[in-house]
Amino acid sequence: MDYNYLSVGRADQLKGKDRVVYRLLEIIPGCLSWSTLAGVVLLSRFEPVWAAFFIIVFDLYWLVKTVYLSAHLRANWKRMKRHLRIDWRKRLENLKYGNIRHMVILPFYNESFDVVSASIESLIDSEWDEVSGADGARKKRNMMVVLAYEERGGMEVEKTAKKAVEKYAGNFSRFLAVKHPENLPGEIPGKSANAAYAAEEARKELLDKEGIDYGDVLVSAFDIDTRVYPQYFLCLTWHFLTCEKPYRSSFQPVPVYNNNIWEAPAFSRVVATSGTFWQMIQQERPERLATFSSHSMSFKALYGAGYWQKNIVSEDSRIFWTSFLRFNGDYRVVPISYPVSMDANLAPSFWQTAKNVYKQQRRWCWGVENVPYFLFGFLKNKKISLARKIRFAFVQIEGFWSMATNPLIIFLLGWLPLMLGGREFNTTLLSYNLPIMTRNIMTIAMLGLIMSAIISTGFLPKRPADKSRSKYIFMVIQWAMVPFTISIFGSIPALDAQTRLMLGKYMGFWVTPKRAKKRANEKGKDE
Repeated sequence: MDYNYLSVGRADQLKGKDRVVYRLLEIIPGCLSWSTLAGVVLLSRFEPVWAAFFIIVFDLYWLVKTVYLSAHLRANWKRMKRHLRIDWRKRLENLKYGNIRHMVILPFYNESFDVVSASIESLIDSEWDEVSGADGARKKRNMMVVLAYEERGGMEVEKTAKKAVEKYAGNFSRFLAVKHPENLPGEIPGKSANAAYAAEEARKELLDKEGIDYGDVLVSAFDIDTRVYPQYFLCLTWHFLTCEKPYRSSFQPVPVYNNNIWEAPAFSRVVATSGTFWQMIQQERPERLATFSSHSMSFKALYGAGYWQKNIVSEDSRIFWTSFLRFNGDYRVVPISYPVSMDANLAPSFWQTAKNVYKQQRRWCWGVENVPYFLFGFLKNKKISLARKIRFAFVQIEGFWSMATNPLIIFLLGWLPLMLGGREFNTTLLSYNLPIMTRNIMTIAMLGLIMSAIISTGFLPKRPADKSRSKYIFMVIQWAMVPFTISIFGSIPALDAQTRLMLGKYMGFWVTPKRAKKRANEKGKDE
């Protein structure tokens, strides 16, 4: 089979009929979302009665969906708490894992040494078998760290990488710093190209030279602000050794954005925690789950898939779709329901933080670039069953459509029949009852925020000494901002990304600025 289509990043990289087909596929998500929103507006103007009934039915659908998703959120919350209590080392006692090696790839661009250091030290603090080095110091057995830095970051980044090697190389079985050259042909500067280059260098320098079996190596591709919880590698190893098809699986932890949660403003906390909740919900629906942000997979699968694609932005989810197509649909994401902690957006000023949150959400929503990719791949790959193609296509397209349209329909467009329906509609009993019914349904739906508030407090790290206990109150009442945050930092950036893709205005990789904070040694709540 011709696998050239697996390296396609966008329509203008193709020629002839394939280029036309791919371009049409790029238009689909944005066209669906804008058609829906335009349809609601036009229906409200010319058929306000039908628009009112549609909005009521849609609100009821949202209520049912909220209950459904809340049940999954609660289930995963309980599962995560149980997984955090489990002694994963004891579970591994009955399994042979002495051959398993962990490779942690940490790509970074211009982050400070303090940011890099915090992530590496979390690896040192994590539980994994240790041995004595030549100098008598303890080091992680069979744990390799690959620090992938960008040449375009300049001399400061080079100094950071060198300093990290000097300070931490003795703590791991191998520690490799890889400089990713700038302006390589066929690449878009970003995490994907950097990680792919580092993985290939690690293969040659760490695996091939020592004759290490690719199937024995678990690769964790982390964002540079990722800090692992104590038994992450033990938990990951157990899932790898016990899953049905370990070499046809990626392993997904839950990203919890709590490294700096006490310093971040309320809207940033809500947006970040909402992202965590969505990943928790997806963990309970593994048939919908794709890799996101920090994830793990065997080097055997990574090498077989051809690494992360170098000419796209959404590398974290694209590696799943590349693997899915490469292995003819025989690939899946295994949820491990175990957290890794990361940074919430935080900038020197309120408005800069808001700007950064929006840009980060838009970059995540740019994952919509995977829709034309896998649809095009479905057309090319005849070995995947039609039923499987239809199910995956529907689930993914519906997800992006919902993200861009549902909050706007519920919180903003629900009042349009009253505004545009004219005098005749506004004298009807339906016009009188519409806002009452909508308000009541949404009030019931918003009761789910109470659960969100309760669950969110369970993720809080130890309260800093300079924060008063009253801050806990704001950590709860901040959830009243959800109607605004899911529209401003959810639907709008999703529409922005889909519109850019629809118009062929392709995005580049935007690096979220990281600000180093003091590192807490505990990950539990304040007592």
